[in-house]
Amino acid sequence: MGAAEFCARLAPVALIIAAVGCGGPAVVPMKDRSQSGAPPARVTGTQAQRGGADVHIVRRGDTLYSIAWQAGVDFRRLAQWNAIVPPYLIKPGQRIAFRPRVRAADVAKQPSRATPTASSQPARAAPTGAGNLPVKSWVWPADGHVTEKFSITRGNKGIDIAGSAGATVRAAAAGKVVYAGTGLRGYGRLIIVKHNDAFLSAYAHNRRMLVEEGQGVSRGQKIAEMGDSGANSVKLHFEIREQGKPIDPLRYLPRI
Repeated sequence: MGAAEFCARLAPVALIIAAVGCGGPAVVPMKDRSQSGAPPARVTGTQAQRGGADVHIVRRGDTLYSIAWQAGVDFRRLAQWNAIVPPYLIKPGQRIAFRPRVRAADVAKQPSRATPTASSQPARAAPTGAGNLPVKSWVWPADGHVTEKFSITRGNKGIDIAGSAGATVRAAAAGKVVYAGTGLRGYGRLIIVKHNDAFLSAYAHNRRMLVEEGQGVSRGQKIAEMGDSGANSVKLHFEIREQGKPIDPLRYLPRI
């Protein structure tokens, strides 16, 4: 093989080496795996805490009040959305929707009913049922130092009162126990008391509960013993909800 022929055969190899050396490592096309996977499944939810869920499947021990409490919805609105009438009884396996079943547009299409004028019918006094009576006064639900104050930004929907195990937990106002159980995550042994159609209060982390669902309680009555269920220390977590929304209990409790 002559020198000229050898150089001619070597030239293509030299060009490839030079191209690799100047251009850097070759780029291999890769498949975009983010586009290949199936879209995330929509959460349908079996817990009362909404977390984006549209439906809650009732479990044993649930009440409409506990579901509404965890979801941050007024119990009356939740009942209306699901066509549940007083006394708001539900059963395991029942589906509770967190959205109204009838669209506003459908309601607008319904013919309006004529209302009698004041001249055609005498006025009637509004009913004064127990559900409409205001809460006259509140008392402190426990003795002790407030270690955590109400702060929605910090995720505290009530106040925390430190105390000793077995200390008295009192009903802050007269009402009816609408939940007593352990089904709400993060609350431990929890009691919810309905005071009227607007106000409810909650007493969490109890060591022992002394009342049952459906039981009436008076203001200041002992309803539980303080504990650390669902918590890392002995305390009472106390909340007040007005029409389903958390409000600062210190606005209503007497100053000490």
